[in-house]
Amino acid sequence: MARAFLFVLDSFGVGGAPDAAAYGDEGADTLGHIAEFCAAGVADRAGLREGPLSLPNMSELGLMHIARSASGRFPAGMPVPEKVYGIYGAATEISRGKDTPSGHWEIAGTPVSFDWGYFPTEGDAFPQEFIEALCREAGVPGILGNCHASGTEIIARLGEEHIRTGKPICYTSSDSVFQVAAHEVHFGLDRLLAFCRLARGLLDPYNIGRVIARPFIGQSASTFQRTGNRRDFSVLPPEPTLLDRLIEHGRHVHAVGKIGDIFAHQGISRVIKANGNEALMKASLSAIDEAEDGDLVFTNFVDFDMIYGHRRDVPGYAAALEAFDALLPEVHKKLKPGDLVVLTADHGCDPTWRGTDHTRERVPVIAYGPGIRSRSIGVRRSYADIGESIARHLGIPAGPHGRSFL
Repeated sequence: MARAFLFVLDSFGVGGAPDAAAYGDEGADTLGHIAEFCAAGVADRAGLREGPLSLPNMSELGLMHIARSASGRFPAGMPVPEKVYGIYGAATEISRGKDTPSGHWEIAGTPVSFDWGYFPTEGDAFPQEFIEALCREAGVPGILGNCHASGTEIIARLGEEHIRTGKPICYTSSDSVFQVAAHEVHFGLDRLLAFCRLARGLLDPYNIGRVIARPFIGQSASTFQRTGNRRDFSVLPPEPTLLDRLIEHGRHVHAVGKIGDIFAHQGISRVIKANGNEALMKASLSAIDEAEDGDLVFTNFVDFDMIYGHRRDVPGYAAALEAFDALLPEVHKKLKPGDLVVLTADHGCDPTWRGTDHTRERVPVIAYGPGIRSRSIGVRRSYADIGESIARHLGIPAGPHGRSFL
């Protein structure tokens, strides 16, 4: 029997989505624009990184060819290897959104065919009846924010007032999401999580995909910082995913990072918490050691999106990619005959793009392992092909969406 390791580089898009214009993202290209900025010398940062983007391991696994198939060109300043190892291609999202749940659920073989609910961009973001019910049931004097905002910006702007008044900071983005920032000490982490659970139930009639708890610490605008105790409260996927099917067939799903939250803890055997890409990789390597035949280790590397993409930090995103790439040989060392590693993403978050939101893009698909024959799989019509390929590799029946590339 075989094992599979599925690593999602959160927001690492490769451009070229055919419907990008419908989302206001025509021309967005996370990899391509990061490489362009690096090649031009405008992504240098003293003590962090400098020069062209360097991803030698992912390049040898086909990343340069993936970029060309997705967006029509090789990334600027990056050498194209003479030989590629493993399976490589790109995938187009068919779900109606460019958000985390839609991307991950489609990767796991379950595209989102319905429209999420979204909050208006003008005036108050949230319905008055919802806010009144939430504040009444949670026993808080009111909320702050009630708008579209960047998470770090709104904490800096309203954090001191939050501490003084006890009102949680509530905001949203272009995603189907209700986010709540509150101080871990002054408001309390447990109280924040309870507030978010109440909000989750009250928002179900509005078809909102996620409620996210955003705890922070510090005493002033200059010292506030978010902690690693973020928690996502998602709705259940609309039908069984690859994870459910694996559990049904007696396999184990090891969920590293925020995977458990994204799938509302359905189809999960074990949750492994870690904060930061390096810690997430360390936890993934340990999970690889512990995984048995037929198991799936599923990791989300959130820093690319949360810390660098949304904050439009090109040097930071580039450095994070280079650090991840440098750790890939540690994964290679752990592999046994029959193992399959898949690297992909759930959407884009082009750090050169206007605004602070996700971008509609194709994503890379890299699959490799002992005995895997190198070949191109072109541009896949759905992320669901990834889940169906893992299902085939692990020997369970095919699902209703997607087509295996194995």
